[in-house]
Amino acid sequence: MTDRQACIILNLLPGIGSARLQAMLEQFGTPSEILKRSVDELGQVRNVPAKLAQKIADWRTEVNYDDEINMAERAGVKIITLYDDDYPQILKGIYDPPVCLYVRGTLPDFNYNTIAVVGSRRMSVYGRKMARHLSEAAAYAGWKVISGLAFGIDAEAHQATLDAKGITVAVLGGGLARVHPQEHIPLARNIVENGGALISEYPMNFPVSRQSFPRRNRIVSGLSQAVLVVEAGLNSGALLTANIALEQGKSIFAIPGQADNPQAKGCHQLIKNGAKLTESFDDILEDFEFLPGFSACEAAGGYVGTELQETAMTPVLDECEQQIINSLDKGQKTVDELSAQTGLNTGKLLSLLMKLEIKKLINQLPGKVFSR
Repeated sequence: MTDRQACIILNLLPGIGSARLQAMLEQFGTPSEILKRSVDELGQVRNVPAKLAQKIADWRTEVNYDDEINMAERAGVKIITLYDDDYPQILKGIYDPPVCLYVRGTLPDFNYNTIAVVGSRRMSVYGRKMARHLSEAAAYAGWKVISGLAFGIDAEAHQATLDAKGITVAVLGGGLARVHPQEHIPLARNIVENGGALISEYPMNFPVSRQSFPRRNRIVSGLSQAVLVVEAGLNSGALLTANIALEQGKSIFAIPGQADNPQAKGCHQLIKNGAKLTESFDDILEDFEFLPGFSACEAAGGYVGTELQETAMTPVLDECEQQIINSLDKGQKTVDELSAQTGLNTGKLLSLLMKLEIKKLINQLPGKVFSR
């Protein structure tokens, strides 16, 4: 048996996280050695209760490794263990990283330009608007958006990112054979088909539970460089995610809401405690602009070259974007004037204007007037 196989088997046994696995590794050396040990030997490891020691010793009757592998292969799911080269490096740095990741789709590079967008399941009209606006802006800036596929803010963030042709990743609170909620199966499919991924630390048929969602949240924040909270009650999962992210050393951003909205209380508390008040994606880019390896230009993406250079870099624009730039080169314009000159409908035009703002190529003036 290989150590990779042993990790998958150990992950199939409930009650084994990376902390207990590490304790057993200190005692026995490798994952495969753990599965060779007797109940008595396993029971001597700190933090391994007798019942768990018995399950590990009896793993052949407790789990069906072949069935799990076959199910994953049929579903197009790849299993990545903590000791595989393609395990996300950023996730190894958190406390209690998942022993295994079940992945359907394509894992992006999580080491740069990744943001978690989280919030209430019972979002307001304002919350929906802000989640969509910030997620679209993140996608236009070349950032990956990570969330939990739940109702409300999560789903809006995923869908807005897809609509903006961006990459989004959903972390599930149950197995990938049981996408939850089922109403979001079409959304999950679109995420995968458009270059993103579904991720879970749980075996294929693992059901969601009250305990699985908080554990899911540590992965959402763990895969991200920053966490944006759109709306959150004082006892919400989104606020829990933000608190976990703080423990992980991540940057926290929060959108202010109406003072009498219970779903804004969590965001206001975060802001009082030091989270950055966020009105647009520029507020996030400004923070990262001053970190090593980041600049507003790099974050916005779409530039020739792979390293930050002192010489000017040329933005890569599509045909419609170039039409807008050509028009604004002749002077500032209103949205109606730009629409008449470029032939673009208002919806698409506003989307492109936001993208060009993120790229720092145009400015929006009062009254929806735009200039270079």
